[in-house]
Amino acid sequence: MNKAIQDRISKAQGGLMEPYLNGMREYLSGSGEVALGRAYELGRSALAENRPIFEVLHLHHAALRELLKNVRDPEETLRALRDAEAFLVEVLSPYEMAHRGFREAIVALRRLNETLEQEIKRIAHAVHDEAGQLLVALRLELADLLRDLPTPLDRRLGGVNALLDQIEEQLRRISHELRPTILDDLGLVPAIQFLAGGVSKRTDQAIVVRASFKDRLPTAIETALYRIVQEALANAAKHSHARNVHIRLDHSGGLLRCVIRDDGKGFDVPSVLDRKGNAGLGLLGIRERLSAVGGTLHIESAPGQGTSLLINISLEDGT
Repeated sequence: MNKAIQDRISKAQGGLMEPYLNGMREYLSGSGEVALGRAYELGRSALAENRPIFEVLHLHHAALRELLKNVRDPEETLRALRDAEAFLVEVLSPYEMAHRGFREAIVALRRLNETLEQEIKRIAHAVHDEAGQLLVALRLELADLLRDLPTPLDRRLGGVNALLDQIEEQLRRISHELRPTILDDLGLVPAIQFLAGGVSKRTDQAIVVRASFKDRLPTAIETALYRIVQEALANAAKHSHARNVHIRLDHSGGLLRCVIRDDGKGFDVPSVLDRKGNAGLGLLGIRERLSAVGGTLHIESAPGQGTSLLINISLEDGT
């Protein structure tokens, strides 16, 4: 192991080394459940201090080496190794419980996202179909009125039709952005291309989408990535004030990669990520959506140097 890393680990372990060594010594001497209880508390303390598992394993190895340095009997050594293994399992049990809780939280988050998407789909349907039908009924009523009105009023009400055209266009756009039917019908790449075209038209940004595949992906992944791109484009327009955005999608070797780059004003990544809730940039929502599908996010940015979002999602997790 690199000496600098080893020194850092040894320094970090300083506070736990003595209680760990004493606890293991007590358990190896036959104190049973009491020592195992202390092992569990040691694990909880290590987890609360965000100590990685490899550090705990290194600590265990150091303690075991200390306890066995004067043991010469092979049978006694084997017995100590078996007992030390049980002690280590108890130390790591809080990590296992935390991991299980994390997995359960991911499942719950995935179900919540699915429920939200279903509700969004219902609202989009209502906006597009039900509101659209009301507009049709209103147009028919206006047509009847126009037939019976004198020309001056006829012209004034004719302007109402132009307003209805604008309302209908806005409802169509809102419905699409809520839940684009193209995402369900044709998949991720066409949906993102359509989204980019609409955003480019409204914001006057140059948005380029390139994809190395046209295959359909699992529904949860298509939905998550579409929402992430949607949020990233909103950020590029609202916060970054970018003029150009490039979106690249690649799929190979069971890994989906998405890179979203803009030439906007950029930001200081550490300070924004330390901000409570990542307010204003939607990064918390992006991370939550990625967590639900087992994805990761890496951000590259600096003031005046634009922003890049690097997204990786494994397609082999059965999502």
